[in-house]
Amino acid sequence: MNQSELTSGFRSGELPITNYISQLQSLFDSREPEVLAFIPESNRFERLQKDAEELTKKFPDANNRPPLFGMTLGVKDIFHVNGFVTQAGSKLPSQDLQGNEATSVTKLKNAGALILGKTVTTEFAYFTPGPTCNPHNPSHTPGGSSSGSAAAVGAGLCDIALGTQTIGSVIRPAAFCGVVGFKPTCERVSREGVIPLSPSFDHVGVFAGDVETMRRVASVEISNWGMVIDKRKPILGIPEGKYLQNASYEGLKDFEVVIKLLSTNCELRSVQVMDDFDEIKSRHDAIMSYDASQVHKEWFAKHESLYSSKFSDLIKRGQSITNYQLHLKARDTFREQITKAMNENQIDLWICPPAVGPAPKGLDSTGDPVMCLPWTQIGFPAINIPTTKNEEGLPMGLQLVGKWNSDESLLAWAEEIEKVVNKI
Repeated sequence: MNQSELTSGFRSGELPITNYISQLQSLFDSREPEVLAFIPESNRFERLQKDAEELTKKFPDANNRPPLFGMTLGVKDIFHVNGFVTQAGSKLPSQDLQGNEATSVTKLKNAGALILGKTVTTEFAYFTPGPTCNPHNPSHTPGGSSSGSAAAVGAGLCDIALGTQTIGSVIRPAAFCGVVGFKPTCERVSREGVIPLSPSFDHVGVFAGDVETMRRVASVEISNWGMVIDKRKPILGIPEGKYLQNASYEGLKDFEVVIKLLSTNCELRSVQVMDDFDEIKSRHDAIMSYDASQVHKEWFAKHESLYSSKFSDLIKRGQSITNYQLHLKARDTFREQITKAMNENQIDLWICPPAVGPAPKGLDSTGDPVMCLPWTQIGFPAINIPTTKNEEGLPMGLQLVGKWNSDESLLAWAEEIEKVVNKI
């Protein structure tokens, strides 16, 4: 049963939520010990059954049930959730980290989603990984920093999950775990109630099994969501140059297969962009490290010994940044340059690999986020669509990037492109 059929069954009452949760518990008991996507919780399913019963009592009329009624939700452990402790993948005293429930979480709960639990994150959503494994091969990384959220959806343990992206922490793990990952335009989904890494770059994102489900979730999370009906096929841009050269041979080979398939349905245009890509990367690190040093200023002064060496290095780099405002101005200029390139070439969406290649072997690293970095820096909406699997059974994907505030169009076109790439 696909997600659309599940949701329809929940809302109509043909599939009682409590029955589904019992089935989910069996899957969870079987898969979670290997995947390790969730923060451990005693009596998880007793709580969930109680929550499901209360939700059903609240909405007894099947005709008036909210759009996400009965969908199970994983929440990255940098989001505050009522009734749950926030640890953020860190060793800091938990009492220092708590806060009011995230707006993004409350919206999903009000729309009928049931919280399955908190999902594993890297330390403060940076690079030091937790225990989560790739659901397709446990010896490979699930990506990060939204490791648990991506792996949970990839393993079928929950229907949707919340994550964040500051460099590539939604799109990359979505690609590694073979699921749809959506990073909206910067600020279109509230970051209130989420422990920040870099307020200049942080985005709240979502993982789901398909684009149709993602559109339903986006319509809940984005307050001014508008339905866009555009029957024309999008013009797709290929960002040629130093940026694209960061992908591996295997990543580019898969991308070429996708390009060939898409060329039979859409017009493709190659455009030379980002010749200063090394500068773009350096700017991203400077802004992010400065932001992190400010966010963690008081915590780091009190608990420096409890931070990992990677995060400590990030904070110390940030403390030495003196030209922060110039970097921000350069970022804004970069956004204008990409917008101009899209407008002059009449490009609706950029297409590119979501990651350098498939998920690397080993759990000490979450993989290189470089293929997501420029789009996160300028805040454009992006989505990963799973394409195929390589010879080792690891997922590959396609990244679509839309214009600023064009999230509705991006997801509408993504749904059509998903049908095309599913033929691979």
